[in-house]
Amino acid sequence: MKINLINSVKNLSKKELCLWIFSILVVTATVFLGSSLFEIIAGLVGVSSLIFAAKGDVIGQILIVIFAIMYGIISLSFSYYGEMITYLGMTAPIAVLAVISWIRHPFEGNNNEVEVNTSIKLPEIILTAVSAIIVTAIFYFILKALGNNSLMLSTVSVTTSFLASYLTFRRSRYYALCYAANDLVLVGLWIIASLEDPSYISMVVCFSVFFFNDLYGFYNWGKISKSQQTERSE
Repeated sequence: MKINLINSVKNLSKKELCLWIFSILVVTATVFLGSSLFEIIAGLVGVSSLIFAAKGDVIGQILIVIFAIMYGIISLSFSYYGEMITYLGMTAPIAVLAVISWIRHPFEGNNNEVEVNTSIKLPEIILTAVSAIIVTAIFYFILKALGNNSLMLSTVSVTTSFLASYLTFRRSRYYALCYAANDLVLVGLWIIASLEDPSYISMVVCFSVFFFNDLYGFYNWGKISKSQQTERSE
């Protein structure tokens, strides 16, 4: 799979372009809610990553790496150490591995579409679930020791982020549902933060937009998967 931003943009449907532009406008409008320039740029990188990831395009994964780093910095500003550690220490590294995985698995030479993995077996599912429980438990005690704000929600965020990152690496469409679940958790986290500092309402808006983009990603990967299965059978 080759990386070509111009081709990736051309590959977007009119519906996807409209969703992308709408998301960009909403994120940019958060300047009126007190967003800093850094937060707006992070939000723009985030929504862009989701649009391209929804197409199965590796550029989406590259942007996720960048967003994870920027979001980790933002999280530190409100002592959300769990978010910072999760995104810098787990999401970003796994996203790097996902970039490599997606590049190595294009669908039948299509440089703008990854091959959807529909063959994750029960043993791997069980192992992934056990791993998620172990990671969650470890992070709970780490975050408690650090005095993390909103400990329980931050812990749940670790679980959803781990599952989303792993399933992205494994090229499963269910990555998008896990990210959507994570978006809802983050909306809750930033609502709590905004009660102390209203400027964080912008993050609530940002992750609300992410939620709908991730739902579209799940829907579109279902279409991509069916299309790929049809092409294989011909």
